Amino acid sequence: MKTEPKTTLGRREFLRALGAGATAAAASAGPLAGAAVADTETNEQKRKARYRETEHVKSFYRVNRY
Repeated sequence: MKTEPKTTLGRREFLRALGAGATAAAASAGPLAGAAVADTETNEQKRKARYRETEHVKSFYRVNRY
């Protein structure tokens, strides 16, 4: 009596293959990340006011009663 080779993956074999594939993908993606770049703003630029209440903002507040 001959037994045929197993061609389908069982649940455990599937999860092992999935985990191995995810590990390989994460390992290969690591070197592709670029170097971190420092912020180029000066201290004066960091302290300046960024929010401006323009006319369209004022009309939004007025219409929505904020």
